[in-house]
Amino acid sequence: MEYVNFGNTGLKVSRLALGCMTYGAPATGQPQPGRHAWTLNEADSQPFLRQALDLGINFFDTANVYSSGESETVLGRFLKANTRREAIVIATKVHMPMRDEPNGRGLSRKAILFELDQSLQRLQTDYVDLYQIHRWDYETPIEETLEVLHDVVKAGKVRYIGASSMFAWQFAKALYLARLNGWTRFVSMQNHYNLLYREEEREMIGLCQSESIAVMPWSPLARGRLTRAWQSDSTKRFETDIYGRTMYAHTEEADHKVVDRLGQIAEQRALPRAQIALAWLLAKPAVTTPIVGASKPHHLEDAVAALSVRLTNEEIAALEEPYIPHPVLGFN
Repeated sequence: MEYVNFGNTGLKVSRLALGCMTYGAPATGQPQPGRHAWTLNEADSQPFLRQALDLGINFFDTANVYSSGESETVLGRFLKANTRREAIVIATKVHMPMRDEPNGRGLSRKAILFELDQSLQRLQTDYVDLYQIHRWDYETPIEETLEVLHDVVKAGKVRYIGASSMFAWQFAKALYLARLNGWTRFVSMQNHYNLLYREEEREMIGLCQSESIAVMPWSPLARGRLTRAWQSDSTKRFETDIYGRTMYAHTEEADHKVVDRLGQIAEQRALPRAQIALAWLLAKPAVTTPIVGASKPHHLEDAVAALSVRLTNEEIAALEEPYIPHPVLGFN
């Protein structure tokens, strides 16, 4: 495993982060926030968390909304029993609906202070290493959000703060206001970025490079679409992932060409498609640590193997050539 500085900080993180949305509690009965039919229960999740540790991954990303908090519970219980707190980096998020009531979501002072304490209890820790706003809150002044995030850092409950998918102007405004007021600044951007969705290259990636912000892409394999031939087979997640289908529904013809090109290069290299797709992302200078999910043992094996794959400039150009502009996705 490789370890790198997390943006313009002294924090060392593994070159890959394990995304924990897959772990927690499957959806049953009435809809609940963040629950999905394809989520693994605690017993089925533990082998993947163990595999991540064995492979040298020290960075674990979750969110309060994943499985309505059960993802944090499963992760916290496993890490406490299997490793030392100082040896690992825990990231979680806040914003999404947790309860059907007026203050059950968002980035107000009230919401953040309550939800952070709930996350800490579930994770069984006194602090989180990276606390991220899960999206931009249009109903709360960003100044209110930034000030309370600064307060929880100074209180010792959070080490660093980060942000997730939003417009570049919004992120630039937040960085400017933090500097203007002497508040803790965001050190990372968790954005939607992969071979099938490269709109972040227009503005956000350049901003992050200019400000030395760590970039940790979510969905680096486009929810599995970059791991197999175009619509060649199906998985439980693919069949039930309504959000994923809407994200890639408008550019299927162009996406098909990208997937075919990926398959050609993977065949030439005699490597799995996932390794090539991740190698492309890892070759981007702005990318710090992609967030990879795993529900089968080979998922993490492929991800780690991708660290050793070096694509040529010609291969990178060939992978990128079929891409066309996409609608903005993933900000809501």
